[in-house]
Amino acid sequence: QVQLVESGGGLAQPGGSLRLSCIASGEIHIIHSMGWYRQTPGKQRELVADAITGASPKYADSVKGRFTISRDNAKNTVYLQMNSLNIEDTAVYYCHADLVTYSPPYEPDGYWGQGTQVTVSL
Repeated sequence: QVQLVESGGGLAQPGGSLRLSCIASGEIHIIHSMGWYRQTPGKQRELVADAITGASPKYADSVKGRFTISRDNAKNTVYLQMNSLNIEDTAVYYCHADLVTYSPPYEPDGYWGQGTQVTVSL
């Protein structure tokens, strides 16, 4: 069993900042990537940022220069520092991990957190 638990969402004003955290726990053997997606009502879930082991992070064009993703591999944790927030950043943010567990079939699989609401409003 693997669990991803997010924290840090909430309300911010335009131009403000928030920091999201996600901790992965369970029988985790190898983590290939940990990242963040977001979704608004009626729209598809979209990639925000992805921290890939051994590679440069990926960012959606809409957040480049404003958001920073980082990982603490010792703690199986990923963070998303969100600065210069704007109203369009309002969404439910989901943590995602691509990892291999100690249980069969010992292949990479994707796991999702429960989501955390980020609201940017005056």
